[in-house]
Amino acid sequence: MRSVASITADVASFLDFCRIEKGLANATIESYRLDLEAFTRSLPEQGNAGDPAFVRAHVDQLYRAGMGSRSIARHITTLRNFCKFLLEKGLVASDPTATLAQPKQWQNLPKFLNRQQLNDLIQAPDLQRPEGLRDRAMLEFLYATGLRVSELCRVRVSDLERNLGFVRVVGKGNKHRIVPVGKAALGAVEAYLGNGRPVLLKRRSSPYLFVTARGTALTRQAFWKLLAVHGKKAGIFHNLTPHVLRHTFATHLLEGGADLRSVQTMLGHSDISTTQIYTHVMRSRLRNTVDQHHPRA
Repeated sequence: MRSVASITADVASFLDFCRIEKGLANATIESYRLDLEAFTRSLPEQGNAGDPAFVRAHVDQLYRAGMGSRSIARHITTLRNFCKFLLEKGLVASDPTATLAQPKQWQNLPKFLNRQQLNDLIQAPDLQRPEGLRDRAMLEFLYATGLRVSELCRVRVSDLERNLGFVRVVGKGNKHRIVPVGKAALGAVEAYLGNGRPVLLKRRSSPYLFVTARGTALTRQAFWKLLAVHGKKAGIFHNLTPHVLRHTFATHLLEGGADLRSVQTMLGHSDISTTQIYTHVMRSRLRNTVDQHHPRA
């Protein structure tokens, strides 16, 4: 039996496990922490955190509070990962989340830019400034590789093989992958390395490819801000995020004939089901193929 008092220590151990052994991102760990604190608060003093009835009661409470289906699904995923950890450690006899069902969700199609919008965005930075050279290189690089913004900010100069045209990426869960980089992005990076990065660093050194005027690695938050600035300059005012460029990368690849498995590998998705949000593109391409080539289409 896991009491409320003992479950607090279990949560701390689980978060350490996620941080040290699984190498999860700080944002993911913080999300786990908040979800599990809410779960612990919902338990009665003499309750058993390993009892399916108490787990079910907590999820029902989330529904009654009017929480959205996506947020509830995230809470359930957190509880499942936590209870799996307890089970593997022998702290509970069975998985109390085994009978929990994920809430039904509408699947939103990923937002992406058309080619004209993308070109306008890439042309927005001022190439007369070192920051503009950096921003152009980052936009080209993000569109060329489909990296997550956190991955983009962590790219080191040594990770990029310019002669071979690929970059080594460390993704979620400390998983490594190799992603091709196109000529346009490599050209923008060359211009930035030649005339932008040295000016920003002012003879300082940094292992990171994309740096600020202080010589530090560009942060996720800083990239969000500069993307918003360039988006407005390009006339893209709504819902422009780094993930939109990631979706644009995947969508344009599939429209060009790439297969879903290759896109999965480049995006760093561990499960093909995550990549299947792009099947609307595949269906559209199949429809066009039939229309163009079937004699009775």
